Amino acid sequence: MLVTSGAVGAGVGRLGLQEKPRTLPEKQAAAAIGQGLLMHMYEKFFSDYGLLVAQVLLTRDDLADRRRYLNSRHTLAALLRLGVVPVVNENDTVAVDEIRFGDNDTLSALVAGLIDADILILLTDTGGLFTANPAVDRGATLLPCIPEITPEIEALAGGSGSAWSTGGMTTKIQAARLATSFGIPVVIASGLEGGQISAILRGEGIGTIFLPREHRAHTRKRWLAYAPAAQGQVQVDAGAARAIGRQGKSLLPGGVTAVEGEFDQGAIISIVDPEGKEIARGLANYPAAEIRRIQGRKTKEIGEILGYKDYDEIVHRDNMIVLG
Repeated sequence: MLVTSGAVGAGVGRLGLQEKPRTLPEKQAAAAIGQGLLMHMYEKFFSDYGLLVAQVLLTRDDLADRRRYLNSRHTLAALLRLGVVPVVNENDTVAVDEIRFGDNDTLSALVAGLIDADILILLTDTGGLFTANPAVDRGATLLPCIPEITPEIEALAGGSGSAWSTGGMTTKIQAARLATSFGIPVVIASGLEGGQISAILRGEGIGTIFLPREHRAHTRKRWLAYAPAAQGQVQVDAGAARAIGRQGKSLLPGGVTAVEGEFDQGAIISIVDPEGKEIARGLANYPAAEIRRIQGRKTKEIGEILGYKDYDEIVHRDNMIVLG
């Protein structure tokens, strides 16, 4: 499966504009022109190898809604069974900020999870992740393998890429974090050299590989990462953050230090560490007001405080996906 950018750029080229449009309607108009041009090019390229392609346009709403998520999953699976190569792009013609993925790196990670991909390959204008920006530092060296995405690894990423792109190495590392949390390995490699994809699939040491978590996230858990903005947030202490991120534990009331927002039982909530960084997302077993009453307390005290106890956990591990 191929996730592509370029619809707006292709439309800009056909319109003869000298720079990327600035307003949303102009960008969407350029995308409407460019999507057809982009698919025409892919149809031509793939037909040389006897392959059919199919255009698939997505917005975040398509994946945030559980029913539409499953429908997208089934459609893509059917195309693959038919031997067709799906060409996926954000539906820039209709998407607004509230339902945008924002960049194709994020989109590719979400699509990889959607189809249970064996590997995600992100092609860029560098040979992988380096110790510094190789365009300005000749002493920069390639990092061939990243077993874990740490703050130090994130700090290596620079700003956005070319004038025509919305992403850079930062968004690729964020995409790698997401895909590896699904249990999918990620390779960042150069898209400017021939034979890179086939070399990667042969197992050659091309680019930078990000190793996945040991177990693949269950499809239901994975869907949590597609959901729109969380409806609330709970902050946890360092011990709870370690238990969730390293030990595969549920979130218990004793680890909660603060609750933000008002949400009901069953809401999707964000779990953040003491520094405010999101480490997981899951379904709340209790509404916000009741979590505030039991935060920092022992599980056995829940019934005494609330007058009932339906669950021991604030978020059960089975309804949680770890993101960091």
